[in-house]
Amino acid sequence: MQLDVDFVRAQFPAFAEASLQGQAFFENAGGSYTCGAVIDRLTRYYHQRKVQPYAPYEASRLAGEEMDEARARLAAMLGVATEEVSFGPSTSQNTYVLAQAFRQHLKPGDAIIVTNQDHEANTGPWRRLADSGIEVREWQIDPTTGHLPLERLPALLPGAKLVCFPHCSNVVAEVNPVAEIVEMAHAAGAAVCVDGVSYAPHGFPDVEALGADIYLFSAYKTYGPHQGIMVIRRNLGFALPNQGHYFNANSLYKRFTPAGPDHAQVAASAGMADYVDALAAHHGGGGLDARGRAGLAHDLMRAHEIALLQPLLDYLGSRNELRVLGPREATRRAPTVAVQTERPGEEIARDLAAHGIMAGGGDFYAVRALSAQGADPAKGVLRLSFVHYTTKAEVDQLIGALDRVL
Repeated sequence: MQLDVDFVRAQFPAFAEASLQGQAFFENAGGSYTCGAVIDRLTRYYHQRKVQPYAPYEASRLAGEEMDEARARLAAMLGVATEEVSFGPSTSQNTYVLAQAFRQHLKPGDAIIVTNQDHEANTGPWRRLADSGIEVREWQIDPTTGHLPLERLPALLPGAKLVCFPHCSNVVAEVNPVAEIVEMAHAAGAAVCVDGVSYAPHGFPDVEALGADIYLFSAYKTYGPHQGIMVIRRNLGFALPNQGHYFNANSLYKRFTPAGPDHAQVAASAGMADYVDALAAHHGGGGLDARGRAGLAHDLMRAHEIALLQPLLDYLGSRNELRVLGPREATRRAPTVAVQTERPGEEIARDLAAHGIMAGGGDFYAVRALSAQGADPAKGVLRLSFVHYTTKAEVDQLIGALDRVL
């Protein structure tokens, strides 16, 4: 079954926006367009529910119910318990709060494992734990390919209490074998924190099947509002010290939210589930449960993206003046393509804008990953990123524009 891209694009108001006509959006790794269901819910909340939630009067009751609905439906899509999903202002902030919990939980001399493939938000907070005497071990990528070699992990695991790595990197984009890594870490007695920010836009994962103890992603990259979404499994969540108000210590989804949530954005996050449900129903999956609908949507998205990505990778690979970071096979990666050239990435992105291509250039907070692969972070890379609402015509437009500006 093929993805009905016309149906998909009809769910996103941006594609009907006059000011965006003729422009192809290839900066999705920095934030996706927002689906109409999220915008509708956010608008309704601000019009009808913008009061303190969970009080007995009607507007407040409805506000609280919408927040609860968002958590419950996202949890069902991710295959976890409702209490295991919490919201925060961003994934960076959620990671920082988690790191503080582990700072209190671990003892001097305990070890954690991080990688140099990550966005800084998922590695910097963990590396700072060295200030408390915690040993930080780096799982290093291959400098030529950007690959995270599985065979290097066993030597790092003895005595490790936590392994932190990305589902896929925001510049390398190779999809890491999460379930296999989790199995290795758990066998050695370590918990696992997976940064899913760069993967989740390409299909909501089955966190239960992956086995991760913590899974983090950003709603503003998965067609929703600017919220960080965190799954933390119950056993680990209650083993870690509470970071929220002391009187919320018995509520798992409040333990790692020191500040009050953005009520409207939490409520609007249910619109992401509305969109996935509509997508699945349109493609014959209306009778599936929430996880089944999310799985169908995931597979439709990935198949469409892979079909569009391979011609782009082949084109880029044919140009000797370019270096594509990460795999050249579309099946092994997300459609986030970092390209190294002699020219600064931001300069090329600026040239592409004149041809209707919205792309970005820079280091994308992946300074360690770029440096490890011999790319100068000061020059940065050109990053071309798309998702399932991208069309073949837009990829063709991108290739034509690259021909002209290169």
